[in-house]
Parts: sequence; structure tokens; C-alpha cells
Amino acid sequence: MIAAARRRIGTALASAGAATRRVDRAMARRLEAVRPPLARRLGQARAVAARLARATWRRLRPLLVLLLRGFSRAERWLLRARDAAIRDATRASAVLTPRRAVAGVVLASAALLIAAQFVEYRAVEIGQPGYAGLAAASAPTVGGRTAGQAHAYLLVPIAVLAAIVAALTMRSERRGLGRIVIALGALSLAVILLVDLPAGLDAGAKTSYFSGATAVLEDGFYAELAAAAGLLIGGLLYYARPCRIRTSWSGRAASARRRRRRPRGSSPRRAARRSSPPRSGAASAPASPR
Repeated sequence: MIAAARRRIGTALASAGAATRRVDRAMARRLEAVRPPLARRLGQARAVAARLARATWRRLRPLLVLLLRGFSRAERWLLRARDAAIRDATRASAVLTPRRAVAGVVLASAALLIAAQFVEYRAVEIGQPGYAGLAAASAPTVGGRTAGQAHAYLLVPIAVLAAIVAALTMRSERRGLGRIVIALGALSLAVILLVDLPAGLDAGAKTSYFSGATAVLEDGFYAELAAAAGLLIGGLLYYARPCRIRTSWSGRAASARRRRRRPRGSSPRRAARRSSPPRSGAASAPASPR
């Protein structure tokens, strides 16, 4: 029984192997039959792709050349602009030094403070609640006053004095001038906040004449406030900047001696060699034993 079973299993395996070999031979014949036309199609596809690539390159090459030339010219223009900016910045740094820049800030702030004294800094709006939702119309104003009228034009001489001190800072290195500008700026801020601000927000008798009268601050107030802040900031910048260290004549002479180059033949070793007398051959020879 076992031998019969083994023979049946062997017969089944042999038939399966024969069927597998037949399938393999059939697939190989099919592949051999398909390979030549597939190779021709692939060759034709490669030829078409090569022609398309050459045609595309011929059309894109001028555009790429123009693009690269444009990049080259843009690079040259950028380099020229960089060199011009460096030259202009170097020249400007030689003219507009930090001290001159701070003095310019103080002068501009003083000029703005003087101009703000003759501009309306407050007014009284009439019927403001009725114009709250209207963007195209604004409430009428009455009782406008200039900034100088509130404090009897006290800030005009302060601004003139600040301009004079700013002119002096361009010729002097004294940090005390910065303290003066700081004091003038602080005084201007005190006058604006303690005198102009309460007076500007006070509607006064207009509330009894008109309904809905409200005092508002105009551009003149903010202009003089900005000018006073500019004076204070300019003074702080001048006071806080690095100053030159003043040295006496003896200190300068000592530093000059330290920086003086030593002559070539004046090193300690050469001086020692020059000072010692040369020894003769007899003196340098060892003594013979007796």
C-alpha cells in the first residue's frame, strides 16, 4: 500500500512538473515573439523623444541665453549700485557725524517747537454727539487758540536757547551742553503738560452758550509735544554718546614714547654683545696642563 501511494504521488509530481515546463516554454515563446516589436517600439519612442528634446532645446536656448544675460547684467547693476551706496555712505559718514546728527535733531525740534506756537492747539466742538455716526461730516469748532497764547509764548525763547546750544555742540565736546538741552526739553514738556493740556481740555463758558460743547486738542498740541520730546531725546543722545578722553601733555609724551619704534641695533641682546670686549684666541684657548 505504501509503495502504491508513493507511485501515485510520484506520478502526480511528474505530471505537475511536465505541466509547469509546458507553461514555461509557452511563456518563453510568447516573450520571444513579443520582444522584437517591443524593441522596435522602444527604439521609435527613444528617437521621437530625442527629436522632441532637440527641438525643444533649439527653441528654449535663445530664451535661456537671454535669461542668463539678463542675470549677468542685473548682477553688474547690483554691484555698481552696491559700490555707489558704499561710496555715498562713506562720504555721508564723513559729513554727517554722530555729533552733527544729534545737533540736527535738536535744531529741527527747536524749529518745530517755535512753529507750533503759532498753530491752533485747541478748539471747542459744538454738537459732537449728533456727528458721532457721520463719517463725511464733522462737528463745527469755535474758540480756537494757538499754543503760544496759553503760556504767553514762553516756549519760543526756550526753543531759541536750545537752537543756540545745539549750534555750540557742533564745535564743543562738553557734555554739559547735553545737560542744558535735557533741562530745556524737560521744561518744555512740563509747560505743555501742566499748562497747555489742562487749558486745552477746558471748554470754559462755551458749555453755557452751546449744547454738546466739548474741548478737543488740535494738531498744534501734538506738534509742540513731539518737539519737546525731540529736545529731550537729543539732549540725552548727546550726553550719553562716547566722549573723547582728554590727556595731559605728559601723558601724550609718554604714550608717544611707548609707540616709538625701537631701532634695529638697540635690542638688549645686541647691546650686551656690543658692550662686552672681544676675546682673543689666546685668552679663549684652554690652558695646557703643566
